[in-house]
Amino acid sequence: MKKVKLIMFWILAVVITISAAIYQRTTGPTYPKKAEIKFADITYKFKLKRSQEIGKPCDINLDVDNNKDISGSVFYKRYKVDEAWKEVKMLEKTIDNKKVLNAVLPEQPEAGKIEYFIKLNKGSETQFIEQKYPVVIRFKGAVPTYILAPHIFFMFLTMLFASITAIFVVAKDNKNARRYGFITISTLFIGGMILGPIVQKFAFSEFWAGVPYGWDLTDNKTLIAFTAWTIAAILNIKKQRPIAFLIATLVLYAIYTIPHSAFGSELNYETGKVTQGFIHSLIGIF
Repeated sequence: MKKVKLIMFWILAVVITISAAIYQRTTGPTYPKKAEIKFADITYKFKLKRSQEIGKPCDINLDVDNNKDISGSVFYKRYKVDEAWKEVKMLEKTIDNKKVLNAVLPEQPEAGKIEYFIKLNKGSETQFIEQKYPVVIRFKGAVPTYILAPHIFFMFLTMLFASITAIFVVAKDNKNARRYGFITISTLFIGGMILGPIVQKFAFSEFWAGVPYGWDLTDNKTLIAFTAWTIAAILNIKKQRPIAFLIATLVLYAIYTIPHSAFGSELNYETGKVTQGFIHSLIGIF
């Protein structure tokens, strides 16, 4: 019975972790934004780009189901810059044997952003996509897979081990709670405090943009989580205090409810400095 219960605990921990990972993957201002329009009772669904790696074409592709009667333009300008909107006509392009409408937007420096909306025409009918709240693309440097993959892996392990730690605390299995609590802070240290800054350096040329140097929310979330787990670990060195690990887990969960990359690094075009942006990031989530 004990073995069955242990298996059930791990299954629950995996489900919680995967759910958190899916939430992080589908929210935040850098993941593609879903949009749709309707022409003559036919609905077209799109995923609009919100993140772009420097050195690669910034393609905006719309799959219009090979409908040659649809044409369009992309209107863009630099984010938070008082300038006129520029228009780029969309042209037909074949991708995976499908004809799509394509426009290429100009590359920006690291942490630079451009905002855009789309105008589509079919006959005498015109539809706008995200004209009221233009989509924002943030540009970033390329992060090597050998850095990014371990970072994601260790952060995933952190959520998994934090989940099982909390489950053991609730089940009053203090021995296992203490064991996996210390494992959790180890994976968080590797994934968040070592590999995280390296990822930031490749993407935005800064190892750390959180407190005390800035207000990058991703860095600060990591710092808060690591602080909470460090306190919990210290409290459990000489004596079992499982409630500390439960609180640290709740702090981690609370942090994960904040969409990834919200309030992230942002280039100020006037000063040339990288700052942080928040309000439009929240608007862009929905």
